Amino acid sequence: MVISITRLRIRAWRFMPGFLVLAIRSAWQARQAPDNLCVSLLVDADRTYWTRTGWRTETALRAYMLAGPHRVAMTRLADWCDEAATVCWLQDEGPLPSWAETRQRMQREGRPSRLKHPSSAHEGFRIAEQKRPGPFSQVHLT
Repeated sequence: MVISITRLRIRAWRFMPGFLVLAIRSAWQARQAPDNLCVSLLVDADRTYWTRTGWRTETALRAYMLAGPHRVAMTRLADWCDEAATVCWLQDEGPLPSWAETRQRMQREGRPSRLKHPSSAHEGFRIAEQKRPGPFSQVHLT
């Protein structure tokens, strides 16, 4: 199974409506995609959002990334985000990694995205601790 994690911090509230629409559409796109095993979203503090998906193959993940709402979102994130990173790895079938493990993997093995307005944390690739602001902060679309 291929595990894909993204972390995005939206740099200003004015970008939130467009981001949220594309995030919801991208999550449903992933769930409907061939060979998708699971989709989870985490709303973190300070306009920060995490995604955690599982795929049967890397080919399926790439096909998803380059199509539909996700492709549109990727073109806008360089302007909307001041922090963005991704990490992928292979693991045996089984449960998704915990959110704590995803943060550790991101810090250890992740790669920052190219952004037009990076924060100092992004430039130093410092991944903040997850804070999970409320009871509805996680969504699972498995």
